Amino acid sequence: MTDPNDWAAPGAQDAPRWGERVPSAPPAPPSAPGAGPGQQPPAYGQQPPAYGLQAAPQPQFGPGAWTPPPRPGLLPLRPFTFGEILSASFQVFRRNPRTTFGTALLAQVVLLVVTVGAAGGSAFFAFSRVESALPEDRDAVAAGAVATVVLATLVPVLLTVVVSALLQGLFVLETSRQLLGERLRLGGLWTLARGRIGALTGWSALLTLAYLVAAGLVVGVVAIGVVVGTGPSIGVGIGVGVLLGLGLVVLGVWLTVKLSLVPSALMLERMPLRAAVARSWSLVRSSFWRTFGVVALVFVMIQIATQVVTAPFSLLFGVFGSLISPTGDVDGSAIAVAAVAYVLTIAVSAVVTAIGSVVQAASVGLVYVDRRMRTEGLDLELVRHVEARGRGQVDLPDPWRSPAQQPQPQQQQQPAPQLPEQHRPEQHRPDGQGGAPLQ
Repeated sequence: MTDPNDWAAPGAQDAPRWGERVPSAPPAPPSAPGAGPGQQPPAYGQQPPAYGLQAAPQPQFGPGAWTPPPRPGLLPLRPFTFGEILSASFQVFRRNPRTTFGTALLAQVVLLVVTVGAAGGSAFFAFSRVESALPEDRDAVAAGAVATVVLATLVPVLLTVVVSALLQGLFVLETSRQLLGERLRLGGLWTLARGRIGALTGWSALLTLAYLVAAGLVVGVVAIGVVVGTGPSIGVGIGVGVLLGLGLVVLGVWLTVKLSLVPSALMLERMPLRAAVARSWSLVRSSFWRTFGVVALVFVMIQIATQVVTAPFSLLFGVFGSLISPTGDVDGSAIAVAAVAYVLTIAVSAVVTAIGSVVQAASVGLVYVDRRMRTEGLDLELVRHVEARGRGQVDLPDPWRSPAQQPQPQQQQQPAPQLPEQHRPEQHRPDGQGGAPLQ
């Protein structure tokens, strides 16, 4: 029989009995200062925000969250600032000095040896002929000697054009690879530049020829005014020559900036020369002063660095030479000091010039990439390329070339299926016998 004292209302089985102590509820945790309703208190070990301040929102990660652009190498894959272009130009030299500085310094040494050999050898040979010629033939021999020396000096000039164009193309390729997190050796850069050296050399030769024609035009106008003119006309000729020279300088600077991206278009997009000229013209159209600022500032920095480095050597050896021969007599010691000073000055100039060639080519290459990012969204293509490479994909297309410029794979023709002998036509039977017609 059920005890009546044990009866309880439905749903009240857990109710305390008469006389039992009811446990009190645990106290609520104190709310953090500044925490509003519905906000959770800080976890254990975290400092609550200051009074009156809201906690900073935590970054969210998901399909719709913003993430910064990746930086696989030299700079983040987004449009660059002016300062980033300048600083990254020097980082190209620092990140891969063996390929960049070593190649540029080797080129300077080769140019120096060729220049000294061509000019010095031709001068020694020509003037030795003058000394050994008969007195009545010395005038004709001397004229031929001068012509020989002038022609010999053209060899280093032509070689300088070729080497400068080659270095600029190689360093543009190196800059583009460093942006993607790659560093190539000279052999790899040479492989990438294969097939574009001729176009780049031709473009450098055209620029050199244009500069020579402009300089010759100014000199010719001044010479005509001095030789033909008399009295006031000489001053008029000189004034016209000076004004013409200033105008050509302004025109040359403008054209140099407008066409400064031609080597980058030749090497990265592998365009023909005419298309590369139009490409550079269109990219610089809306960013002339920015491009001019980068090119001019890098040029001025290189020139100032060259003068700052070489000036102490010239001053030091001048003082040392005056101490050796205070009377000004030219003897063996003075000649030796002058020769050592000349060689050291040339060596230091070669080092600075090598660094400057890397920085100048890298700065122009970065301007080219920045212009394509701002006008064509190249940064998105580069990000896709880097992400695909990170997933392990191989045989990726060249990210610097548009889809229309990508080389099309050659479609291999599939061989025709071989029919069994009993289904071959009669004229194709190997034994020449007739067979059953095809079903």
